[in-house]
Amino acid sequence: MTWLVTGGAGYIGSHVVAALREASIPSVVVDSLSSGHREFVPDDVPFVHASILDDERVARTMRDHGVTGVIHLAGFKYAGVSVQEPLLTYEQNVTGTAQLLKAMELAGVDQLVFSSSAATYGTPRVDIVTEGTLTQPESPYGESKLIGEWLIRDQGVARGLRHTSLRYFNVVGSGSPELYDTSPHNLFPIVLRALTSGKTPKINGIDYNTDDGTCVRDYVHVADLAASHVAAAQALAAGRPLERVYNLGSGDGLSVRQIMTAMAKVTGIEFDPEIGPRRPGDPDRIVADGSLAARDLDWKMRHSVEDMVASAYEAQKRAASAGAQPA
Repeated sequence: MTWLVTGGAGYIGSHVVAALREASIPSVVVDSLSSGHREFVPDDVPFVHASILDDERVARTMRDHGVTGVIHLAGFKYAGVSVQEPLLTYEQNVTGTAQLLKAMELAGVDQLVFSSSAATYGTPRVDIVTEGTLTQPESPYGESKLIGEWLIRDQGVARGLRHTSLRYFNVVGSGSPELYDTSPHNLFPIVLRALTSGKTPKINGIDYNTDDGTCVRDYVHVADLAASHVAAAQALAAGRPLERVYNLGSGDGLSVRQIMTAMAKVTGIEFDPEIGPRRPGDPDRIVADGSLAARDLDWKMRHSVEDMVASAYEAQKRAASAGAQPA
């Protein structure tokens, strides 16, 4: 049983590869390295430098390595940027997923775990998002992920593809100091880079309808997330029935102020955040219910906010000392 991990050289994908290794499940990585890093893939894991748009190359990779299932994480992942780059977003996330499904059909591979996103919900009007919450994506990125789910669903109906899609919000932390978040848009790396360069992090808005006035989001540790991707793969391989989609969420969330407090405590760098205006469209609170995933995919929050910050900080410091400071 070998699993292909698309985007396996990225932040989340490399953690999924590590979790597969821990479970003694062989894997092979396909990554275009548009945002991934070759050094994130262990030397003993086969690596193919290719785009998922190249269905023939991907199908050949599946045949050559005896792949029985795919964990699909490759794609364009920046929701905010997608508004300015809709065509790129749709090419990578919609056309790319369609081409991957074609490659799977060519290679006779019929199991798929899809990395979807809570961006499919847009701005929900409920405090706790469940899998039954209305999907109303508000960016090309969120739309592209929802269309990806539809493509996979329809291929399941047409060709018997066995599948599930995992929706999650803010992925943070590190499961290994060698693996770190290089996104220029995510809160944790933004705050840690600011602190270690002598700058003051900023909070956007302190007048939200929350306990401390800052908006609340669902932060989940990347290693916990990776473990549930592997659990989904194992369930599919064992023939166990799965839901079409699962939320991977904490059920209660953390405020931006709480994150800042944990950052100061863990790093030992005291600071008073700068206060900026609200960002347009930011809701007060978005938190997901992960109870279905807890039932079926061994989903649980194994790490505290301090654990999340500490692991991210250690990885960031290691990257900086190695001259590979995240961009």
